[in-house]
Amino acid sequence: SLRGSWRLRNGNGSVALRGEVPGCVHTALRRGGLIQDPYYRFNDVMYRWISLDNWTYSRTFKTPFDVRKWQKVNLVFEGVDTVAQILINNITVGRTDNMFNRYSFDITSVIKEVNFVEVRFLSAISYAAEQSRFHKAYSIPPACPPPVQKGECHANFIRKEQCSFSWDWGPSFPTQGIWKDVRIEAYNHYHLIYFTLTPFFVKSAQQWSLEIESIFDVVSSKPVSGLVTVSIPKLQTQQTYSVKFQPGEGSIVLLVNINKSATVETWWPNGHGKQTGYNMTTIFIMEAGYKIEKFSKAYFRTVELVQEPISGSPGLSFYFRINGRPIFIKGSNWIPADSFQDRVTYDTLWLLLKSAADANMNTLRVWGGGVYEQDEFYEICDELGIMIWQDFMFACALYPTDQNYLESVRAEVTHQIRRLKSHPSIILWSGNNENEAAIASNWFSIPYADREVYIRDYVMLYVKNIREIVLAEDKSRPFIASSPTNGLESVKEGWLSQNPYDTHYGDTHFYDYSNDCWDWTLYPKTRFASEYGFQSWPSFSTLEKVSSAEDWSYTSNFSLHRQHHENGNDEMIQQIERHFKLPQSTDPIKKFKDMIYLTQVMQAQCIKTETEFYRFSQSEIIKGEGHTMGALYWQLNDIWQAPSWASLEYGGKWKLLHYFAQNFFAPLLPVAYEDGGVLYIYGVSDLHTDRQLTLRVTVHTWSSLEPVCTLVKDNVTMKAQSAVPIYKEPISDLLRRCRNCTRKSCVVTFSLVGEGGLHSPTNHHFLSSLKDAVGLEKTQLSASVSQQDSIYIFDLQTTAIAPFVSLDVGSIKGRFNENGFLMTKKRKLVVFYPWEPTTVEELEKSLSLTSLMDVV
Repeated sequence: SLRGSWRLRNGNGSVALRGEVPGCVHTALRRGGLIQDPYYRFNDVMYRWISLDNWTYSRTFKTPFDVRKWQKVNLVFEGVDTVAQILINNITVGRTDNMFNRYSFDITSVIKEVNFVEVRFLSAISYAAEQSRFHKAYSIPPACPPPVQKGECHANFIRKEQCSFSWDWGPSFPTQGIWKDVRIEAYNHYHLIYFTLTPFFVKSAQQWSLEIESIFDVVSSKPVSGLVTVSIPKLQTQQTYSVKFQPGEGSIVLLVNINKSATVETWWPNGHGKQTGYNMTTIFIMEAGYKIEKFSKAYFRTVELVQEPISGSPGLSFYFRINGRPIFIKGSNWIPADSFQDRVTYDTLWLLLKSAADANMNTLRVWGGGVYEQDEFYEICDELGIMIWQDFMFACALYPTDQNYLESVRAEVTHQIRRLKSHPSIILWSGNNENEAAIASNWFSIPYADREVYIRDYVMLYVKNIREIVLAEDKSRPFIASSPTNGLESVKEGWLSQNPYDTHYGDTHFYDYSNDCWDWTLYPKTRFASEYGFQSWPSFSTLEKVSSAEDWSYTSNFSLHRQHHENGNDEMIQQIERHFKLPQSTDPIKKFKDMIYLTQVMQAQCIKTETEFYRFSQSEIIKGEGHTMGALYWQLNDIWQAPSWASLEYGGKWKLLHYFAQNFFAPLLPVAYEDGGVLYIYGVSDLHTDRQLTLRVTVHTWSSLEPVCTLVKDNVTMKAQSAVPIYKEPISDLLRRCRNCTRKSCVVTFSLVGEGGLHSPTNHHFLSSLKDAVGLEKTQLSASVSQQDSIYIFDLQTTAIAPFVSLDVGSIKGRFNENGFLMTKKRKLVVFYPWEPTTVEELEKSLSLTSLMDVV
């Protein structure tokens, strides 16, 4: 391995320092104390010079073996970011131009006992600009990001993380560096490059089989033969095969039939069963006497994307069946966890992914403007039962299709599928993010006469190249060309549908910031909602780390600088004003904190309304629309400390939205909405069996902790994996029944309870905007903290009903079991799970308690 310390210098040699590999220039400069935190205040713009320079990594290494004894020696880079020339002992052995590719250079003839290796980078910004200039026949939009993003141009001309040139939630840091492992490989005879497992269930035989593919490089001039033994002890399965490898690079495929008398436990998504995996050993014993032993985990699960006619509705369904069972997809969209990938550790990933699972998510979409995630990301998803919708890395742009570009993409796609396809968590390959929509809705104002060339490029890239490779490399998963798409209908229309947002087909992305987000009638009754969302600000403790006191106001330069979405800060205010009073405090810091709190309340309540709408639409067709089978909000995580659509802040802290998600994605949930003056309550269940439940509907006046009236409905039949209406009542009857109630003075809460401790979260329905609520009083909230083993208990007390009670312990890492709740009882116990050691004293000192009436 050549991991570790390298020398690093800029173009003219005026800056020289040590640089860790894997790593990048920015983190090296930070570690060397030559720059501040790149995320601090306005540093993204101040440090633009780093990405404009051309940096070189170099080091010497002793060859740890006798060079003469090996037939072949390769220099292997798992990832180079991005455009570089590789030299060994001053001889160029190769070039790189794709961050997502694996590069292996034959250095047999140049390697000595002591070697000097150099990786000479070219600025990604200048390379992209140059490639765009070379493309003279026609332009490929967009040229540059909108000015509000403070980004770089022509990201679509370089195979690099697209959002590293800026995005509407992230900064521009076009890094240079060796971002993954680099090593020397020496071998005689043969060498294993890829090793993949794919499970299949053979219906006719009612038996599982595993397809094992091994890709080899054979250096001897004649074929190498030998034996391969595969054993999975837990499944009483062992098979031996005789194999023959031909010279050069090639593959062998072995089919292992699992012993029929063994019981195979399948891999299930979070909330639907266990994530069983089986230890498997594969031993290659070849005639050359050289033995390879591979230890891997075998998982068994099937996936189908079902697109079939639905009675009473034009169009086709769009849902996933896992192990033969339809699964409602619940989750979010994943973006890169940092601008500097070397800072994304196993712990970073575990914290974010565990938080997704803890919020009852079963799926994340790895979005196409980021990176194909590291192996550990998918391993954690396998373990937690988080399914992955995997985009290929193309987003919100048109792309070139010249020969060199296509060859690079073909290598990238082949490598990524081979690297990733053994993971049961991955359930779908998707060609790109929003590029079908970009052409269909003409985002880039392309004259009608010129459309053909762009359509041809689109089909060339995603269908004739990417799709072809997917079909050849992985027969076990569905592929769609884009998101949003009309699925099979898009295919029928030549891969580009007239309206990719059609609710009767495929998936949709939906954003609306100008209308009232509490109004469920705005939302598309789609087959599958793969993107939707609202922005909020991260908490003060998160912003504080990258700002100074003069930045702490909603209208400061810093607050504008961090907002990369046009009018984003104003849109949040407009949405808040519909239902809440804006803060008027004369203390500027309190006013800023109140504003942050309200953006988080607004975001949580908006996305709750929209997600509940998607969940209660799963079993019905209304006016030809419905059977919604997926809700992935935009977005799970943050790349830096800034306002964004995320529910997890940079560093992993849960926003109120994430606490709400834990409830609105609960396996059992009652959901309320109003239509024509009638209150409807639906029961939504992801459980695998029908249940008999009790629905409890309680009405409070805002001015009292004693309920005005409670209605109990027994023997509510909750059908397995469906959404059914379980209660309806005209609001006027409800107000009459609960005397003294008006829309403005009362609030409805409701929950489902069943046998054996089964219960839903308590949900709420507001009968008016909270700015119009009558009888809400400023409450005295207090909490005492105690420790119980490794967790902490917050004993919370209130003197009045308190909406959106938020507990915040500043920068102490951890999460509560619930937050942002409507408090309708005098006392409530809230649990805090720390992610690092803390004490009762620290927690008490850091705690701030806020409810809606504290915002003045």
